[in-house]
Amino acid sequence: MTFELIAVSIVFMLIGMFVQSRLKSKFKEYSLVPTSNGMSGAEVAKKMLNDNGIYDVQVMDVEGALTDHYNPANKTINLSHDVFEGRNVSAAAVAAHECGHAVQHATAYAMLQLRSKIVPAVQISSNLSQWIIIAGLGFMGFGGGNPTILLVGIILFAVTTLFTLVTLPVEFDASARALAWLNTTKITSGKQQEQAKDALKWAALTYVVAALASLATLVQYIMIYQGRSRN
Repeated sequence: MTFELIAVSIVFMLIGMFVQSRLKSKFKEYSLVPTSNGMSGAEVAKKMLNDNGIYDVQVMDVEGALTDHYNPANKTINLSHDVFEGRNVSAAAVAAHECGHAVQHATAYAMLQLRSKIVPAVQISSNLSQWIIIAGLGFMGFGGGNPTILLVGIILFAVTTLFTLVTLPVEFDASARALAWLNTTKITSGKQQEQAKDALKWAALTYVVAALASLATLVQYIMIYQGRSRN
């Protein structure tokens, strides 16, 4: 593995650690700010679903921290316990964001549909790409490596990179839907609305860092391949 590739990995690892730290800090800070109407995250989620005419999605309480997600396969909003029970700005923001994905699903939002179609390919590529790239680079004792094998690995890795890029508009749109609804319903307003926006901004940045890291790594792999091909 080249020095440049190692350097890129370290840089984005450090950036990712910083963003994750800020995200946890922001969510902890805003979890101390109660919403004016006292609704729990679960109640916020159910209201947003109902307000958008969605009645076939269940709101579930799941274990973990920041494990919140929408599962389009079984139509469930899965909220971590602190969000499910929480009656604060952080809980309201997260619950509304996940409902934003349910609204996307119900309205056939194009980018969400595209991401869902890519998922099966990503499950394969994410498991195989690194091993094939390592074999292509020759790290397993097979001489100087094989450019053709490396190219196959790069193509598989590109699928994963595409997924991280497609994820960005999906996440931004879900947050925009959530914030607009929270403001309209006055569940968060004024300073609380700004806090909800700030919390979701840091959550979105985790996806931005992941996408940029994947893209930068892909470019490095391509440059290595070009160098090997010319030799």
